[in-house]
Amino acid sequence: MPAARPNWSRLATLFDLASKVRKIEENNELMNQPDFWNDQKKAQRIIRETNGMKSLVETHESLSLALSDLSDSIADLSASFDPDMNEIVQEEYNDTMKKFSDFEIRVLLSGPYDDHNAIVEIHPGAGGTEAMDWASMLYRMYCRWAERRGFKINLMDYQEGEEAGMKSCSMQISGPMAYGYLKAENGVHRLVRISPFDSNARRHTSFASVEVMPEFDDDMEIEIDEKDLEVITMRSSGAGGQHINKTDSAVRMTHKPTGIVVFCQTQRSQLQNRESCLNMLKSKLLQLKIREQEQRMKDIKGEVKANEWGSQIRSYVFCPYTMVKDLRTGYEVGNIQAVMDGDLDGFIDSYLRSQIQGSDA
Repeated sequence: MPAARPNWSRLATLFDLASKVRKIEENNELMNQPDFWNDQKKAQRIIRETNGMKSLVETHESLSLALSDLSDSIADLSASFDPDMNEIVQEEYNDTMKKFSDFEIRVLLSGPYDDHNAIVEIHPGAGGTEAMDWASMLYRMYCRWAERRGFKINLMDYQEGEEAGMKSCSMQISGPMAYGYLKAENGVHRLVRISPFDSNARRHTSFASVEVMPEFDDDMEIEIDEKDLEVITMRSSGAGGQHINKTDSAVRMTHKPTGIVVFCQTQRSQLQNRESCLNMLKSKLLQLKIREQEQRMKDIKGEVKANEWGSQIRSYVFCPYTMVKDLRTGYEVGNIQAVMDGDLDGFIDSYLRSQIQGSDA
């Protein structure tokens, strides 16, 4: 019988029960204030946050008790083996480990922005048509993954390539814990295949970057001074009429202090595209804030920051063999077509679980 407490201490450290209990008590005090409902959006956020933490704390207590009981049962079984008792304990063990596994993912999806929708941007690397085709393949893959989960996809911008593929795209993916899951996809993705665009049928390596940001919510504090914005309006353009509306409504917005540029042309009016651009810009500024916080933690730990474009997170090999391998976790799959059809849960779960080990480093 395996040990009854796999990674429990590591998970408990990451979970931080004491801080969650304190936060629940603080929120309960806020909810009892007479002016609590004056700001309804803030009130609803606090209620959602509190209910989520209460559920996690209750599950933690239940699972801790189940693990303790299971440990006692294993000790009794070791002292006096009984076949019938062994079968019962084995069933309890399997059930408890399933609950433990589910709890791991819930803990790892309890970050400050994990419950937000996600903004996903895809950009091809150097390599012309081959790289642009690879970027469009990734776009299709994430759309299929979202469809499998019943998530909503809102295409905000799609720039098609001259011959094939795309130059860039931005899309909003809405659903429970969308950012929490998709943050595992943030990074550079590498493709190795026989290029369909090479008349000599040579093997090519292509790269595309995927950037995932939590969608900005109205109750979050990110203020932008209008004087810091440069806004240009233009006619929507592109080869694919299915992707865009060809009206004088496209908006390009530049944030002067950071140099961040956002573009939206898929809404029907200039006002809607401007609002989408502003929310996308706030999402990018939020992502910048998250990265700065992560970098400070890395500096404290003495970690070396890798060059993002040169440090791909995953390789997709179509030739001379078929395999998709995550270079951060070692998780790999031979059925590459299933992955390209949106079967990403194994990669996402392995990445999330790797954060438990990483928290102990």
